[in-house]
Amino acid sequence: MLTVTLFTKPGCGLCDEVEAELDALQRYFPHQLNKIDISQDAELFAKYRYTIPVVQVGNVALAAPITAVQLQQTLADFANQAASAG
Repeated sequence: MLTVTLFTKPGCGLCDEVEAELDALQRYFPHQLNKIDISQDAELFAKYRYTIPVVQVGNVALAAPITAVQLQQTLADFANQAASAG
């Protein structure tokens, strides 16, 4: 199963939209979503405060603005890689 990391913070509307898109894609591309609140870590906050939401899948990171098409393509690419490897 894919692991998807979503860097977010409270009150981030774009983050909520990306999370909803990931939830909608769950049935097509099963994944485990790890949400990380950047406001709880000074280093992460400094790194991501101007670019959230940030979605990381493997070595690929998508930063705002993130489209549904980008999410779908990234999940499909990694799902295909996993299927080929396993």
